[in-house]
Amino acid sequence: MTATPHPDPDGARHRAEGRPRGLLRPTGPVVDCDIAVIGSGMGGATLAYALRGTGARVLVVERGDFLPREWQNWSAPAVFTAGRYRNAEPWYDAGAGRYFDPGVHYYVGGNTKVFGATLPRFREADFGPMEHAEGVSRGWPFPYGVLEPHYARAERLYRVHGARGADPTDPWRSGEYPWPAVAHEPAVASLAESLRAQGLKPFALPTGVDLRPDGACLRCATCDGFPCLVEAKSDADVCALRPALAAGNVSLLTRTTVTRLVTGPSGRRVTAALAQYEGRELRIQAGRFVLACGAVNTAALLLRSESGALHTGPVRETGLANGSGQAGRNYMVHNSTFLMAVDPRRADEVVFQKTLGVNDWYLGNGTHGPLGNVQALGKLRAPSAGGLWPRAPRPLLAAATRRSMDLYLTSEDLPVPDNRVTVGPRERVEVHWRPVNLPPHRELVRRATAMMRRAGFPLVFTRRMGIAVNSHQCGTAVAGEDPATSVVGPDCKAHELDNLWVADSSWFPSSAAVNPALTIAANALRIAPMVAGIADVAEEMEVPYGPGAGDPRDGGPAGPCPTGGPRRDGGTAGP
Repeated sequence: MTATPHPDPDGARHRAEGRPRGLLRPTGPVVDCDIAVIGSGMGGATLAYALRGTGARVLVVERGDFLPREWQNWSAPAVFTAGRYRNAEPWYDAGAGRYFDPGVHYYVGGNTKVFGATLPRFREADFGPMEHAEGVSRGWPFPYGVLEPHYARAERLYRVHGARGADPTDPWRSGEYPWPAVAHEPAVASLAESLRAQGLKPFALPTGVDLRPDGACLRCATCDGFPCLVEAKSDADVCALRPALAAGNVSLLTRTTVTRLVTGPSGRRVTAALAQYEGRELRIQAGRFVLACGAVNTAALLLRSESGALHTGPVRETGLANGSGQAGRNYMVHNSTFLMAVDPRRADEVVFQKTLGVNDWYLGNGTHGPLGNVQALGKLRAPSAGGLWPRAPRPLLAAATRRSMDLYLTSEDLPVPDNRVTVGPRERVEVHWRPVNLPPHRELVRRATAMMRRAGFPLVFTRRMGIAVNSHQCGTAVAGEDPATSVVGPDCKAHELDNLWVADSSWFPSSAAVNPALTIAANALRIAPMVAGIADVAEEMEVPYGPGAGDPRDGGPAGPCPTGGPRRDGGTAGP
């Protein structure tokens, strides 16, 4: 690469600050590599991990920087009230005619730095067409079985704890979870017993945290929605990118925003990515390119880029890989609701609350159709609940959250062409979105409310989320066999380009109704051999997680906690 490695005279200090070796600091206007991966979230980081040791010079490009490790990582007022780590530019709600602050984060590791680390597989039925109350979700261009071995690898990489067969909708799996399920705290275990008495089948959520015998996880109250100060959460930065950087053939370029892709004379190959790096233009040249910017930003980048000469579909649209006219279309986010169930007669002392799930209503439910998923939230406290109910007095919120159980309800959003991402004046990102399939979601909220009241919580408060809660975004570069109706093929390579792939959730034909992160990671492992141009890199994908395994993080275990322990009065709000 035409670049200079980031100076690292004090490796231990850089690792303590979350800055591993492998950083690049360009000295000229051009960076050259074999494979350029744009985005360092779950898709980009996992792909880089799978490409480590292949001999290819891999460059991961991230528009943000490392999220700082500081005491505010554990401060609910800093995280939720002050929005200390929200650094995305405003997006434009085309339907409402106003800007909004999206729920995305530009850091090394992307949104996984603050996600709740719930890592389920999609259900087997999610891979086929499924009838819903307001339409049909698309079938995928391959069945669940194609992705299953990669799910298993991703679970090892992201140290997923779970219990096989506990979820009544679990897809078949070739082996056990790498680690046993995270145990419920007493209050959550009591709720689970109550739900079983109602005839339901609650289960332990598949969770990515480091709870090995020597693991760093403290089971604190500051996990879901917070950065992890002790790096015990299975985020893409810690689990995938740092081991990739340690391999020697993977490098990372931070604070670099890719603005467009350009193609050569044939229109069949991307020749460069043009970017802004510290106020100057940078040209990134590679033989192969992978987009992993998130569904909205991947679509916006394609639409800002020049059209190739070849169009395999019937429509000539602006943008790259858009002969089908589908780039940016079929944007999906989940229909989601926060639920706070309160028993004013007793205080809830739970700390690590996000361990329980309910999928009894996930699949067929008569005339309602599939309803969706219920899962516990990280414990709500006044600062996080204040964002959901901003007009409620803070003392009232504090009293309610001390006595509450908190859930997150998710139903499938369906792909429709008019729900889309476009690029507007001054290059602004415009989101055109109306919720689809709301009646089943309302039924899910009704059933979950009745469930919690029967469990002994007489007061139930709900708040449905809107356009800004979009961390589960997908669908803007859908995969399919037919170039006339899709953007990429089953291998996630653009139909119209020989050297461009998509590795985030843009390619999802449907959104399912569970958290997408593990599916993004599993697919990145699946497409790695094709991106690398070699027959098989399965051995490179293998990871050492499991009982008795070592820790692949560069620099070993996390250093001592600078504050001596987590804030137990923190809160969280987010899936």
